[in-house]
Amino acid sequence: MIPWEFLGEAQVPGGSILRLTRRKDEFSIRTEGYELMNSRAHGSEEVLAREAIQGLSRRKTSRILIGGLGMGFTLKAALDVAQENAAITVAELVPEVVTWNQDHYGHLTDHPLKDPRVSVFVGDVSTAIKKQGPWDAILLDVDNGPNGLTRNGNSRLYSKRGLLAAKQVLRPGGLFGVWSADADQIFTKRLKECGFNVEERHVKARLKNGSTHTLWFAKK
Repeated sequence: MIPWEFLGEAQVPGGSILRLTRRKDEFSIRTEGYELMNSRAHGSEEVLAREAIQGLSRRKTSRILIGGLGMGFTLKAALDVAQENAAITVAELVPEVVTWNQDHYGHLTDHPLKDPRVSVFVGDVSTAIKKQGPWDAILLDVDNGPNGLTRNGNSRLYSKRGLLAAKQVLRPGGLFGVWSADADQIFTKRLKECGFNVEERHVKARLKNGSTHTLWFAKK
């Protein structure tokens, strides 16, 4: 078996350590022995971005916030369907993840950070939500979903207070999309309690096989 090659590590502010490894053309980011993401499993992230942004097609232009750069598959899917004059901000908490995309695996997604529609906000996505709105869509592909893994502070994004803050800066008819490794009926209920119209979807990580992930499409 081909061994994994260590490429780098990064400290999540207030959280755990991320480790980037490669095996031939496959990349993996892990924390504390748990695989957060793998370059061969990204179908559910693509569904999140594609279906959320296709719903904005009737708008003359759109401002989109993506929380979490990761390996860039969510961003790439968003760019594939967004308008030519769309403005997409990707918020990434860990600076090294941005560097990894530029130096190691950006080619897997056609180097999305080079697209002129994209701007990078290095910092907490909750800050971008509140201070850089209004938004037509907010997509959270952060940590492991509502049940955070790498950083306890991420849980506030999915709290009632965090959801109401996001709803406040969404334009009328705007969409709040969330990716999660697991289902969470409490979170579904919380979205509805905040006044969103909610669609919950269960999608395979590789579309035809692999783990099943949960997506929420919550419309204002």
